[in-house]
Amino acid sequence: MPKSEARRWWALGALSLSVLVVALDLFVLTLALPTLSADLHASSSDLQWFVVAYSLVLAAALLPAGLLADRIGRKKILIGALALFGLSSLACAYSTSSGELIAARAVLGLAAAVILPISLAILPVMFTAEERPRAIAAVGGATFLGYPIGPILGGWLLDHFWWGSVFLINVPVVIIAIIAVVALMPESKGASAFRLDTAGIVISSAGLVLVTYGVIRAGDYGWSNAGAIAAMVAGVAVLAAFVAWERLATRRQSDGSPMLPLVDLGLFGSAGFTWGTVLSTLVSFALFGLVFAMPQYFLDVRGLDSLGAGLRMLPMIGGLAVGLGIGQRLQTPRKRKGVTGTGPGTGTAAGAPPVSPKLLVAAGFTIMAIALAVGTRTTIASGTGFAATWFAVTGLGLGLAMPTALNVALGALSAERSGSGSALITAMRQVGGTIGVAVLGTVLATAYRSRLDLAGLPAKAVTAIRDSVAGGVATAKASGSAGLLDTVRSSYVHGLDTMLWVCAAIAIVSALLGLAFLPRWKAQELEPAPETEPVPAEAR
Repeated sequence: MPKSEARRWWALGALSLSVLVVALDLFVLTLALPTLSADLHASSSDLQWFVVAYSLVLAAALLPAGLLADRIGRKKILIGALALFGLSSLACAYSTSSGELIAARAVLGLAAAVILPISLAILPVMFTAEERPRAIAAVGGATFLGYPIGPILGGWLLDHFWWGSVFLINVPVVIIAIIAVVALMPESKGASAFRLDTAGIVISSAGLVLVTYGVIRAGDYGWSNAGAIAAMVAGVAVLAAFVAWERLATRRQSDGSPMLPLVDLGLFGSAGFTWGTVLSTLVSFALFGLVFAMPQYFLDVRGLDSLGAGLRMLPMIGGLAVGLGIGQRLQTPRKRKGVTGTGPGTGTAAGAPPVSPKLLVAAGFTIMAIALAVGTRTTIASGTGFAATWFAVTGLGLGLAMPTALNVALGALSAERSGSGSALITAMRQVGGTIGVAVLGTVLATAYRSRLDLAGLPAKAVTAIRDSVAGGVATAKASGSAGLLDTVRSSYVHGLDTMLWVCAAIAIVSALLGLAFLPRWKAQELEPAPETEPVPAEAR
């Protein structure tokens, strides 16, 4: 392998580290909330804002971050974001009040809003259509690797050190990622001679924040909550205004305006971009509910510690790794000797891949649906082997569907605007994940409460039990009632099984959408295969 080619794959490792650190942070905080409540004297509202501050800033900053990366340079912006992520992790770890931690979490969300889209934006620039499936598999695998590693590391640290240690685990990973990005990654950017779409930034940020806040509030207080409904309706209205503004900005640009629209609405004219983004968002919708619900099953129903719960999530990563390997092979266009290049026989051409993307995505979602349906057989007494099996098969389907859908969407992006296009994909996936947690959490909570028999219990105990399974288990243990404990646990399992049926239904619908709307893979010409580095000029 030529040195320049090896350098690109090492740079991909740096990108993978960058997204891994964000994925780690996504899950470790939930484990530390009980300790934070005691040590920082945090109220229930404070605990909510520890999570919400991160999500809201992340939603607000995604689209502008992608545009700035296109203009300033993706490498420069990524290095700055990683440094900010490391510094804000330190600020989180050493916060002495709830206000300080909320502020530090907001800055952490800002840094993550830059890291996530750039990790995708650089792929169409650095890698050819033939190489991109492997690159997406690496970045996607790193993202999902953080899901079990976060609880495992976080649980171990909380068992041995103070709560701030769960944020300090970010720092060494960030340092390694910065060194790797500086040393290995080429700079790339789009056209620099344009004026920022300031109005678009403000309008889109407001709309995404309102929708995200409304969904989070609905998840906490119910979908009939007036504040949640008002925020979501206002958010949708603002986003509609944003679309209208971007259409106007696009027309003005065609008339010679120097302002570049924040979002290229023309991307939605591509079936690959539109449906690749929609389907990768549906993966986030279904998966986030699963990832947040199953740890509670292991912790509260099975009575395991945080480390044990995290370890039992690992089979999904094993299945994911297998799915990613199979998927990238089945997506890779087959080389054939052709007449491309500067002379006869000097290049190669790529035909269609062995399996059409629409078939691969549909197969992945179908496998996920079957595994999730099997998961609905989960009971209080289910063994670890049962959970490991359907977790692994779910991961296998995920590894086939998720990177394939992303590859189809990324294939529609030009090198000029890969940052803003990737930010749009990331924004939709982020909002989809947030909605998934809220909707599926509501499904689980409603089914859980429907099975509870709390007649004769004090009002305070009833409230604690209905609020969460953790509160229910704690209350039952404090009362010494084995019957109440069994009722709480069996009710949660009923809620979990109901939620998994919904997840399976989402996967089936996604499979049908993929078959109906994803385009067939068109044969693509690859660039000639000379000895020089096969990276576009703007990436060098």
